[in-house]
Amino acid sequence: MRLESLREEVCSLHAELPGNHLVAWTSGNISGRDPQTGLVVIKPSGVLYPDLTPDKMVVLDLNGKVVGGALKPSSDTATHLYIYRERSDVNGIVHTHSTFATAFAAVGKSIPPVLTAICDEFGGEIPLGGFALIGDEAIGKEVIRSIGKSHAILMQNHGVFTVGKDAKAAVKAAVMVEDAARTVYYAMQLGEPIPIPAEMVARLHKRYTEQYGQ
Repeated sequence: MRLESLREEVCSLHAELPGNHLVAWTSGNISGRDPQTGLVVIKPSGVLYPDLTPDKMVVLDLNGKVVGGALKPSSDTATHLYIYRERSDVNGIVHTHSTFATAFAAVGKSIPPVLTAICDEFGGEIPLGGFALIGDEAIGKEVIRSIGKSHAILMQNHGVFTVGKDAKAAVKAAVMVEDAARTVYYAMQLGEPIPIPAEMVARLHKRYTEQYGQ
């Protein structure tokens, strides 16, 4: 992908975060990696979503050197870069503090696969990672340690990180995490959600990933 196209895509995808009620004010961020060059495009720190433009996106190499853009990159940049260095299959990352998913993170609970939609998208529970401080590679290390095969993880006392084959896939996962968390939260108010057997979880995920869509 041409770098300018990636900057435009990552910029436009940021509108999906407030549009789906996943962030407040300037919180949250999206990044995308160009598979050809390895360069990463990420949201600038502390800029309001309506003010984002492609030229304000920050371009970095995997070691954190800024190679494009005049603004400071996201405070979560070290996390994104660590994940990219450890996961060659990941070319998109999203971070949010979406309300229902972050509520699970605040009480230290993963989201169990009690909905077919969770099985479809995530292939099992949405796992919980341990507490880690913002600003260096600590969160990235905990994401890699705890995420397993899932496309999403709840970070204790913090929020949500999702990964994907590209930035759009990671955004989709972030939307689906919050949708699942909201439904499971309400289900818990009514009673104990009914577990889906592990064999059925695997079958649902296989069908979704191999047969669903065009």
